[in-house]
Amino acid sequence: MSLFSWLRAAKPGLDAGQHARLAQLPPPQALGEGSLRGQRWVVLDLETSGLNLNRDQVLSIGAVVIEDGAIDFSQLFERTLQRAETKLSPSVLIHGLGPSAIAAGSDPVEALLDFIAFVGDSPLLAFHAPFDQHMLGRALKDSLGYRLAHTFLDVADIAPFLCPQANIREAGLDDWIEHFKLQVGERHHASADALATAELMLILFSRARRQQIDSPLLLQQRLSQWKRRKQAPSF
Repeated sequence: MSLFSWLRAAKPGLDAGQHARLAQLPPPQALGEGSLRGQRWVVLDLETSGLNLNRDQVLSIGAVVIEDGAIDFSQLFERTLQRAETKLSPSVLIHGLGPSAIAAGSDPVEALLDFIAFVGDSPLLAFHAPFDQHMLGRALKDSLGYRLAHTFLDVADIAPFLCPQANIREAGLDDWIEHFKLQVGERHHASADALATAELMLILFSRARRQQIDSPLLLQQRLSQWKRRKQAPSF
């Protein structure tokens, strides 16, 4: 089986147009040695029906793009997915995703196709990225037969790595927003949280450059080294 077949083993039931859209998707690119500013980054946030990695579903996707060192407000993504039989947790209802919003949502196949086309070959950033990566990957596999292989970097790791003096290593997104005194108007739904995360990342990219970390690949390498040191047993 070819690499592209492995990435896009389309689920039976997709129509011809959906198969064609899958076939046209570019393969994800590995992080390179160009500048942080020159890289297109997609900042992602998901709302899900709960926190169970194997049972709960993606309900809403929000994403913004950082490109040329700034948030590109011409490249925004927001979709609520139609999930007719999904039981909603109280936290989901707090975030405004009630039954009527879910019932009026987009067809999951079309929404996920739109999103992965929006991402293109770009790497993704998310706060607590392993959760979003797993949930998005499972949704893409279940609905499209698509194997998610894009690079993810976790903003929850990048922040304490680049700002050790903050001494809030286990902090949530709200803690970092408060630490940097960011003026965030609305929070706790996918697109607003993605925008807040992107604003935080602009500060972190500036911190990275001050520390002579000025390429996506070097950021990934240094972050991996930091995580290994943090996880190493102390004697």
